[in-house]
Amino acid sequence: MEDKQKFKDSSQVSVSSFLHNNKNNTQFFVWKEFLFGAAAGGFGEGMMHPIDTIKTRMQSQAILSEAKPAKSILEMVRKVWAVDGYRGLYRGVTPALTGSLATGATYFGVIESTKKWIEELHPNLGGHWAYFIAGGAGDTLGSFIYVPCEVVKQRMQVQGTKKSWSSMVMKENVCQKSGGKMYVYYSGIFQAGSSIWKQQGLRGLYAGYWSTLARDVPFAGLMVTFYESLRDFAEYGKQRWLPNSDIQPSNSVEGLLLGGLAGGFSAYLTTPLDVIKTRLQVQGPIVRYKGWLDAVTRIWMIEGGRGLFRGSVPRVIWYVPASALTFMAVEFLRDTFGTEVDSNEVTNLSIDKTSTTLPEVA
Repeated sequence: MEDKQKFKDSSQVSVSSFLHNNKNNTQFFVWKEFLFGAAAGGFGEGMMHPIDTIKTRMQSQAILSEAKPAKSILEMVRKVWAVDGYRGLYRGVTPALTGSLATGATYFGVIESTKKWIEELHPNLGGHWAYFIAGGAGDTLGSFIYVPCEVVKQRMQVQGTKKSWSSMVMKENVCQKSGGKMYVYYSGIFQAGSSIWKQQGLRGLYAGYWSTLARDVPFAGLMVTFYESLRDFAEYGKQRWLPNSDIQPSNSVEGLLLGGLAGGFSAYLTTPLDVIKTRLQVQGPIVRYKGWLDAVTRIWMIEGGRGLFRGSVPRVIWYVPASALTFMAVEFLRDTFGTEVDSNEVTNLSIDKTSTTLPEVA
C-alpha cells in the first residue's frame, strides 16, 4: 500500500509539473486574439471605408489640384458622387481590408499577449503605460503589411474612377509646378503594387513609412490606453451606482460605446500626424515634399494650423464608429468563441479518479 501511495503521489506531481511547464510555454501567446483582431479590423474598415475616402480626398486636394478646394464634408461628398458615384467612395477598399486584417491581428494579439505576460510575471509593470507600449508594438508589427496597402489605398482613393482621373490629368498635368510626373491610373491592388514597384521600387511602396509609424504608434497606444481607462471607469461606476442592479451591459455593448470614445479621442489628437503621412504618400503635381520636416514646415507656412488639422472632422467621424464596431466585434468574438478551461483548474485535478486504471503494486 505504501508503494502504491508513492506511485500515485509521484504520478500526480509529474502530471502537475507537465501541465505547469506547458502552461508557462504557451500562456502568454493568445493566438485567438490574433484571429479575433483580424476579423474585427476587417469588419470595421469595410463598414467605414467611404468616410475614409472623403477624409483622404480632403487632406490631399491641396497638392493634387489648383481648383477651389471643397471646404466641407458634404461638399466633398457631392463632388465625389457627382463625378464617380458610389464607386468613387469605395475606391481602394481591397488594399484597405488587407491592411486592416494584418493590423487588427497584430494589434489585439500583441496587446492581450503582453497583458497576460505582465499580469503573470511582472505585475509591477501594470498600468496604462504598459497598455500604451503594447498597443504601439502591435501596430508596429502590422505596419510592414499595412503601409504598402495604405499607399495603394490612398492613391486609388484620390484617383476615383478611370474616367474622372483621365479628365483631371488632362486638365492639371499641363500646369505642374514641381515637374513631378503624374503616376498612372491603378485598376487594382496588384496592378498598383507592381506599377509602384517598377517606377519607385521598395521606397515607393513604403513612402511615408516613418510618418505612418509616427502617427499610428501614438494612435494605437492612446486608443488602447483610453479604452482600458474607460473600462476601469465604467467598472467603478457600476460598483458605485449599480451594485445590486440586474441591468448589466454586455461586453459587446461596452466595446461599442467605449471603443468609439477611445477611437474618437485618439483620432483627433493625432490628426496632424495623419495629414503629414497622407501628403507624403500621395505626392501631387502641385506641391511635393522632400520629407517629414519639409512637409511640416511648408504646411504650417502655407496653410497654418488649420492645414495640420485638415480632415480632422471626417477622421473622427470615421474612427468613432470604426473603433466602436471593431471593439464590439472583438468583445463579441471573445464572449462567443473565447471560453476556455482554466489551466489552473486542470493542474489542481487529482488523478485519484483514474486510480482504478492503474495496476496494483504489491
